[in-house]
Parts: sequence; C-alpha cells; structure tokens
Amino acid sequence: MNDIDIVYEDNHIIVVLKPQGVPTCGDESGDDSLLEGVRRYLKVTYEKPGNVYVGLIHRLDRPTGGVMVFAKTSKAASRLSEQMRGGDFEKKYFTVLVGTPKEPQKTLVNYLKKNPVNNMVYLCPPTTDGAKMASLDYRVLQEREGLCLAEVRLHTGRTHQIRVQMAGIGHPVYGDMRYGGENAKKGWLALWAYSLSFTHPVTKERMRFMVQPPADNVPWKYFDLDKPFEL
Repeated sequence: MNDIDIVYEDNHIIVVLKPQGVPTCGDESGDDSLLEGVRRYLKVTYEKPGNVYVGLIHRLDRPTGGVMVFAKTSKAASRLSEQMRGGDFEKKYFTVLVGTPKEPQKTLVNYLKKNPVNNMVYLCPPTTDGAKMASLDYRVLQEREGLCLAEVRLHTGRTHQIRVQMAGIGHPVYGDMRYGGENAKKGWLALWAYSLSFTHPVTKERMRFMVQPPADNVPWKYFDLDKPFEL
C-alpha cells in the first residue's frame, strides 16, 4: 500500500480509510497490509530512522472497508485500547442485506465459536466450550431491489460478527457467499465501517469520523447514502 487515504492526523493518532480487500495487518497471505502502509507513510513523511511505532487498536476484516484509527505513540495506543475494553469506542457500519428483516430495528444477541481450521465462525449454544457472546443493534434505513440498507452498531467485536449474525436471521450481507451461500448474491461484500467515535487519548475531546461507502459501486448505488447521515 503506497497511497494512504488520511482522514485526520495529529501528533498522537492517525485516522485513515481502509480499502476493501486489503488486510488490516499482516497475515498468512503475506500481502501488504494497511498497518505497514501507515508505518511506511510515517517513516517517509517525517524522515524517521529505524522502526516506526504504529499502534493497532482495532481491526476490520479484509473484505470490509471503512474508517480506522491507529496510534502514533504507545501512550495513545494504551488509552484507546482501554476505551475499547470499556465500551467508549463506538463503531457503526452500513451494510446491504438480502431481503428485509421483519423487525426494522432490533438488538441481536448470539453466542459464536470460531473454527480455526477453516476460519469460519458459527452460531452455537451459550454452553458450548469456547463460545463468546456477540451483541449488535441493527436498524433498517432504506429498501430497494429486494435489498435493504441497514445501520449496524456493534457492542462486541467478534470475528465476522455482523456477517454471521445477519445470516443467522436469514438476511445475509450482500456478497457474503461464505456465510450466506447463494442467497447472498455475488459481488463485493457490502459491509462498510462508516462511523468511528472515541475520546482523544490526550486532549480528551470527543471525536467522530464518518466516511461513506463508494457510492458508485453495486449495491451501494441503489441507495441514497446521504440520507442516513441526517438521521
């Protein structure tokens, strides 16, 4: 990654746009990651010698795009990570679902377990060994072409959480053949982290950053993406 799309930067944090298809950090694929791209940007821009510190605070799945924050100092990383654990770090997503849930607004609570062999996550009973509770709120914003645009707010940050929980109620994320099968429709995964809110680790100012999905791309172009920002 040579071109980093910077949303905001100061001496303590850097907020960037993660493109879809790019890993957040290094994985078994060996592909270049957003984390390394940010590290190179800081090294070149500020002519820093040696290893450059970049604190990884949260992750987005490889197929998911949207707004992310990295810490430029260990102190900032520690304070932001503390906010993550304490629930003061708010992430909201736009997603396009196949069909429309019967209930236009609901909190989903499930238990999930990951199979490390195939990197798949499954719904399971709460008594299952290794099961982790997953909670989110969804809200349907618009409907069109047998699809709906929904806003999702995470209460927990489990692997593939939105994809598994929405598929679990029969409305998989558009493009998610992995969890939705043929019902999901082929195409780019329609999951986008559009809003990120947290308290600045040094100034203590409450900050919110919002980035829209690519409005010209299917299936986002079926919806009025400006409208939800006004809600």
